[in-house]
Formats: sequence, structure tokens, C-alpha cells
Amino acid sequence: MMKSAKRGCLLVALLAVAVGLPGCGVAVRQAKNAVDFSRHEGKFGRYGRLTDQETQWAKVAWRYFENNTNPESGLVNAFDQYPTFSMWQVGDYLAALVAVHDLDLIDTLEFDRRMSQILQFLNTMDLSEKSLPGRLYNSVTGKMVNASNKPEDTGWSGVEIGRLLTWMKIIGLRYPQYREYLDKAVLRWNFCQVIDDAGTMYRVSRSGEKRQRTQEGRLGYEQLAGAGFAAWGFDTERLWRVARMESVTILGVPITYDARDPRLTGEQAPVSTMPWVLLGMEYGWRYPGESRSGVLINIDARQLAEQVYQVQEVRFERQGELTARTDYQLREPPLTIHDAVFVAGYPWNTVTADGDSAEERALVSTRAVFGMWGLWPGSYTDRLMQAVQNLFNPERGWYEGRLEQSGAAQASISLSTNAMVLETLLFKVRGQLFPHDTGIGYFQHKLDNVFERRVQCLPPDRPISSAEVARGS
Repeated sequence: MMKSAKRGCLLVALLAVAVGLPGCGVAVRQAKNAVDFSRHEGKFGRYGRLTDQETQWAKVAWRYFENNTNPESGLVNAFDQYPTFSMWQVGDYLAALVAVHDLDLIDTLEFDRRMSQILQFLNTMDLSEKSLPGRLYNSVTGKMVNASNKPEDTGWSGVEIGRLLTWMKIIGLRYPQYREYLDKAVLRWNFCQVIDDAGTMYRVSRSGEKRQRTQEGRLGYEQLAGAGFAAWGFDTERLWRVARMESVTILGVPITYDARDPRLTGEQAPVSTMPWVLLGMEYGWRYPGESRSGVLINIDARQLAEQVYQVQEVRFERQGELTARTDYQLREPPLTIHDAVFVAGYPWNTVTADGDSAEERALVSTRAVFGMWGLWPGSYTDRLMQAVQNLFNPERGWYEGRLEQSGAAQASISLSTNAMVLETLLFKVRGQLFPHDTGIGYFQHKLDNVFERRVQCLPPDRPISSAEVARGS
């Protein structure tokens, strides 16, 4: 084989000399590029095998998970050395685990050991109100806790459950040996209150005897989380056809935003980078379910993503400010920062979940930079990467980003940021991450059993007529 390769290369080189074509090295590189592109699902964004530098980036990101995995439970801290996590972060951990296995940074034995631990948790964890995965868990005990890391059932989040559902489905399709056990975990849940017949998602907040159920999700994250439910057969098509949207022009770029007023809803509606990045990398900006209404999807997720990317590039071109904005989490109050292209009526605004100004916390976000670099190859994202490529501790992982005002590092280290580094590098190698369905599994067999008595509001139990009425409302 080696002799044949050398002989072929020699022939290419001789032909190049004879007719003035590129030499063997160039020809081999071109052939590798062609192979890499052919293997890149979806054929969009940056593609190709990892460079030595990119492999080092991945190893730094994985170091976070090595440091923050609790050996007995197998659960991973959401923040460096702080033992709590949410369902969103379980989804991010699953994404990171697929990435390091696919990129050959861990072997199959370690992958299976870690998957076995997370399957054990998903199939035995306490459920909020005995129905759904809770909002927050302790990563040592695996028990539900509140924001102070004290035992308490504080409710659940439909958006975070949707994020987890995406990666449970991706792993079940990519690794069929785990599909049955992931299916069984989902079949433990009762969906009656988390998503209605029209695909609207809800959250429950509990504190002592108080309980409040409210609609959850705004443009971007609403579609991303809805895609996770749709991947399991729930009808969330309405979220992609009917949305309360308005438009504002920023630096000549039309930006579409969620028109629901946070003063009335109590929830901010930021225009930020990450939901559109994740929709692109995971779903190719497409709704993953089957259309039941026959009406065309009217939300062009790719176009909305392009708007969010373009306005940040234009800001740099016109004002010289590197921009890669998205929401992020902190360990201490105010906990959530909406660092946005547009939020609370203003462009380039940064606010807390309560709407208080947090201008000093505006970031060139490491997560956003990696996502934009992966999906929009070009000089601007190369420049962004130069600004963050050294923002890591090789023994702890990647930092959250670089402060816009001072250039100082925001040196907090989180699971989600390090998972995004790995997911981006996996996307570069593989392309769109959500695979085509490969047939009926345990979940579908259970749903198809007409003799199974269910009170969980699973997809077959949803009245289509009710969903159609809600669509028209």
C-alpha cells in the first residue's frame, strides 16, 4: 500500500512537471480537502480535519470535564469545582462526550463508562413533582437542589428539557446500543404540563408552598428547544410558523426580535448568538419534525441567524468593536446575563434577567466566537478567534470571554463554554450533528402499542384537532 501511494504521488509530480500542474503535495492536499468536504454533512460552515492547534483547543476543553466529573456519580459540575448542574448542562455534557469520542480524544471504554453513568442517572433521578427532570441537581448526590445548593424541588424548565431531548436523540441515533435506555428515560416523564397540543412550552417555579406555571421561551431559544421536542415526535411546528416578531434596523441591518413585552411577561427577549448557532450546527436551521398542517414553515431560521451574525461583523467594520454577544451564566447573582445584539428596546444592551443594566459585563464571548467561527468562515471570525484563542487555563479549561470595555478576561470557567468548543470542532469535522433517523426504536414501539395505558400526554395521545384550533388562534 505504501509503495502504491508513493508511486501514485510520483506520477502526479511527474505530470505536474510535464504540464505545469500543481505538485504532489498540493494535489494530495486538494484531494484531502475534497474528501473532508464530501464527509461534511450539510456542506455549510467551516470544514476539515482538525489542525494541531485545534486538537489542542479540544484537549483544553476536555480537561474541564476531567476535572469536574464526580467519580462516583459520573455527573459534571456546571461551573468549575461547584457541584450543581441543570438539564441544559446535561445536554451540553452529552454533546461534549460525543465530540471527544468522535475526535479520538477518549477511547470507547471511557466513552461507554461515562455513558453508562449518565444513563443510570437519567433512568433513576428524582423527578420534579414526580413528573419531569428538575431545574437543578447536586452533581455529587444527584438530588434536586435550589440555587443555594440545598435540597429542594424548585420546579422544571421546558426549554432546558428541550435542550436535553436534542442530545438524547442524537446519541440514540448515532449510538444505537444506547437508544433503548435513553428511550426508557424519556418514557419516565409526564409531558402534560411542559408542552401543550400546539407546541407551546412551559416552566414551573416552586418555592415552599408557592407554585407558578408560565409560558417559557422567546424567539431563538423557543425554536431551539421546540426542535428537541419535535425530534421525539411532538408537534412544535407552530413555533416555526407563528411567532410574535417585529424588526429593528441596526447599522443598516434588519434585526428580527421577539415582540412580547418583558414588562408584561416578566421574561427578557434578547437577540443573541447562541440559539441560532446551535440550531445551525445541530439541525441545519431546519425543523426536524414532520409537517402535519401542510402549511409551509414561515420562520427562516437561517436568515435570522445570518442577520445576527452580519450585524456583529458590521459593528466591527464601522465602529472597530469586536463583537460576539450572547447570554451567559454566573455562579453568583445576578446569575443570568443577557449580553445582546438587541434587548429591552436598545441595541448592544446588556441586562440581567430582571432587566437591570449590566453594561460592564458585555463580553466577546468565547462560546459565541467558536460558534460564529464554525458557521461563518471568513476574515471576521478569524479575527474574533485571535482575540479569544489564548483565553484558557491549560489545566482547567476555557474562560467565558473577554470584557468589551477593558479587554480583561472574564475568567469564570463553565461546562457550557467548554462543551461549545468541543461541539464546534466536531461540527468542523462532521457537519450537521443531528443525523437522519435510522428506524423505529423502543420509544416508538411503546407508542405504537395500542394496548398500553398512558397518562403522560405523549405524541400519539395528543388530539390533533386541538392543536389545529390552537394554530389558528
